Amino acid sequence: MTNDTLAPSAAPARRSNALPELRSLEAFVTVCEAGSMSHAAQRLGVSQSAVSQMIRALEQQYDLQLFDREMRPARPTRAGGSLLGLARSLLEHAREVTGQLRASARQDYTRIRLGCVDSFAATVGPELVRALSGSARELQLWSGLTPGLSAQLQARELDLAICTETALDDPRITQRLLFSEEWVVVMPARSPGRPLPSPARPQSLKTLVRHLGELPLVRYSQRSVIGQQIDRYLTHLGLPMPRRFEFDATDPLLSLVAAGLGWAISTPLCLWQSRSWLDQVQVLPLPASRLGQRDFFVLCRDNEWTGLDDEVVRVSRQVLMQDTLPALRRLMPALPADIIRIPDKPAA
Repeated sequence: MTNDTLAPSAAPARRSNALPELRSLEAFVTVCEAGSMSHAAQRLGVSQSAVSQMIRALEQQYDLQLFDREMRPARPTRAGGSLLGLARSLLEHAREVTGQLRASARQDYTRIRLGCVDSFAATVGPELVRALSGSARELQLWSGLTPGLSAQLQARELDLAICTETALDDPRITQRLLFSEEWVVVMPARSPGRPLPSPARPQSLKTLVRHLGELPLVRYSQRSVIGQQIDRYLTHLGLPMPRRFEFDATDPLLSLVAAGLGWAISTPLCLWQSRSWLDQVQVLPLPASRLGQRDFFVLCRDNEWTGLDDEVVRVSRQVLMQDTLPALRRLMPALPADIIRIPDKPAA
């Protein structure tokens, strides 16, 4: 037996086992209910020829005649009557699937898993949660370091993340600049044996390092993005600093500075997070530079959280302008007004 003799018998078997198209079934049911193909075409918003083609495709697929075309108007055959009941049930189930899927998508939208770096979560985070809580059935705020948050976002354990560096090679994840803040120098409030520099204007870091003499730098650890960024900043300035004290968090870092055991480089948001130490340290600005700042980004999957990312950006910037910046100026008046820069901020 040759392949040519097998082909005719195999083709009908493939057609009979194929699943029907829902659009064709919808056209068939509509013709039965409307009484004619022209009326069905009007209900479906398509041409009469399109309806006729879908009916003929069903008849060819099952090798059955579904309408008695000798009658005017055409009436379903016995096979067509059987299909009518089955098709109505299948279409109703398909509509239920569509409705449940859309309801699930809306429900997932109200379950928000937001990840933020620690300094943001502890300062802007509470007001952001307050603003989003009205529309969110469930809201989870996770804090951590940028590398961990980025990995959680890629693994779909987070819906949005606010991080301080973007190195994700994933075109599906959008990255929007939220705001930037400049580095500041933190020194002991009292420095035995030497007068403190004036905080009236930004001073070069090299000048401050010479003034501090043997006082060591208290660092953020290399595990954190801020620690890595400050190291790059020091290398750019040609200031290799010995490694002695390193911390992941700002509180223990400021405790050493307050005790006179060293000095540090930090940011306004980190200091606001650990503001209980601010009366025991002195904060000095530095000249603005591209490497001398930390950028915050909102990261989310493209086309999955459209609108929510806009709300996160809007609320975060509003909190920074109305609450955080005024509070920083009251506690640290030596800092310049643009120590935190918000792009495209609306007019007050």
